[in-house]
Amino acid sequence: MSVTENPTPSTPAARSVRLTAAAVLAAVEGLAIAAAGLYMIGLVLFGHPASVQEALMGGATVLALAALPLSAAYGLLRARRWSRGPALIIQLMALPCAWTMAHYGTALLAGGVVLGAVALAELALLVHPAATEALGIRRTAA
Repeated sequence: MSVTENPTPSTPAARSVRLTAAAVLAAVEGLAIAAAGLYMIGLVLFGHPASVQEALMGGATVLALAALPLSAAYGLLRARRWSRGPALIIQLMALPCAWTMAHYGTALLAGGVVLGAVALAELALLVHPAATEALGIRRTAA
């Protein structure tokens, strides 16, 4: 079988709109996490954190965590099969965070609602048959 007869999932024709939307949502999440990490580090430079060491270590940790959704977004955009797992795990971890944020108080309510909506939307996009087909994931026989 030649490559032209059976296009690989990384070809633009094989990438679905749902997969692209999931990649965009994952990238937005990754950028938001990176912004939070930069904010924590920025407190050391421009603010007065309670502990400089904790702010630096926390910021570095959050920046490292931002790499996961950003790499998943890259993989989804390139229609790589491996990217679906990390993207799903991120969304499953985001749901309890959103729930906690929404119930913590009025200041975090909007952030919790937005995070929950984005996580649910991305989960729906990632499990849709068009997205799994674009990633080359075959359904198992019943």
